[in-house]
Amino acid sequence: MSHPITAEQLKAWSDAYAASPERQLATLALSKSELKDVCFSQTAANDMHPHFSVEVETMKVTNQKHSGRCWLFAAANVLREEVGKALNVEYFELSQSYFAFWDKFERANYFLQAMIDTADKPEDDRTVSFVLQTGVHDGGQWGMFANILEKYGMVPKDAFDETFQSGNTRSMNYMVNRALKKAAAQLRAMVRAGKPESEINACRDAVMGQVYGFLCACYGEPPKSFDLEYTDKDKVFHAERGLTPKAFAKKYLGTLMADTVSVINAPTADKPFGRTFTIRLLGNVVGMPQVTHLNLTMDEMKAAIIRQLQDGKIVWFGSDVAHDGERVLGLWDDQAFRAELLTGLDLDIGKADALDYGFAAMNHAMCLTGVNLVDGKPTRWKIENSWGDENGNKGYYLCSDSWFDKYVFQAAIRRQYLGDLAALAEQEPIELQPWDPMGTLAD
Repeated sequence: MSHPITAEQLKAWSDAYAASPERQLATLALSKSELKDVCFSQTAANDMHPHFSVEVETMKVTNQKHSGRCWLFAAANVLREEVGKALNVEYFELSQSYFAFWDKFERANYFLQAMIDTADKPEDDRTVSFVLQTGVHDGGQWGMFANILEKYGMVPKDAFDETFQSGNTRSMNYMVNRALKKAAAQLRAMVRAGKPESEINACRDAVMGQVYGFLCACYGEPPKSFDLEYTDKDKVFHAERGLTPKAFAKKYLGTLMADTVSVINAPTADKPFGRTFTIRLLGNVVGMPQVTHLNLTMDEMKAAIIRQLQDGKIVWFGSDVAHDGERVLGLWDDQAFRAELLTGLDLDIGKADALDYGFAAMNHAMCLTGVNLVDGKPTRWKIENSWGDENGNKGYYLCSDSWFDKYVFQAAIRRQYLGDLAALAEQEPIELQPWDPMGTLAD
């Protein structure tokens, strides 16, 4: 149905703009100021003070630098609290670079597998195009972290420290993807030409050998064993010699990862609550379990998170931090930004529509470390970020409960805090398309 804009409409809208004191005031305000600064309400933000009725004492924040490793940092921050308590130390870090190295290496192989598996489809097929555009980058999800930990274990940061490339990944990612796309074209051509599997695998292995060597040049080669040396809170020195990464993980984590469920809040028509979902081609390690989510109502998700926090365990979660945030203050609060008043636009979009129409999806992972409860209901949440300690409260941020409702999409919850809901996680998952918003990677 065609509906062109007419000259009469333009005149009416122009007259309305000229006659509106609000639009004239907004014009003055926006002529020399950042829009977000103009619509920020300090009065509303005053309610977001850093005090919480439930708060888990945690270590100082970490810094992912110029990389998209938030999901790895947040997951490592959850695990380091367990290790730190066991070691009785003031501060501890796991090597985020160790996880990142193996994720990037395995994801290169996962990418090549997808390219081979779809060789019968043209390059402009939506699935093939999606995989090519996604490529290998820094982002990920909880289940992908679990895959890396299961296969490769973990090491302390002082056994595999940061390099320039680990914290500045753009050029490294560019080179990896350039090589992989060349390899994808070659491998797909071999499949289409009917080359034997052994020849295809030999070509693929040669590419993966090059990728391994390049990643070692960027990160260093991951250790096969290490010595765990530390001084505890009582000033007693300890040393455990010759630990392997997998033995270290097994000793200090036990069944933590197996006992953790990825839950999501996706109130869209295609995702009934109480069901599990997986996303086709979402993963990083060939041969490992699918990334699976249990869809819960927001009340169910919050209740489980609160129970975990009340028991002294912090919570990995994924959200969309692109909306209603003030980075210097370390604040996310939809009530502190009066954008509708400033712009004159109707900006109130529901969560389901935000997901379906591409307005919001998970893009950053952090840790929940506290919540303020009034009459049993949350009002604000404490967040451990991985952006260093310059902003917020020494790198700790907070969000309002109303922002949480709109923009939190995923959390990693231990089964014991899900209660009867935990059994639902054992269902056969419904498979979603690769481009579903629940497959968005946090970076």
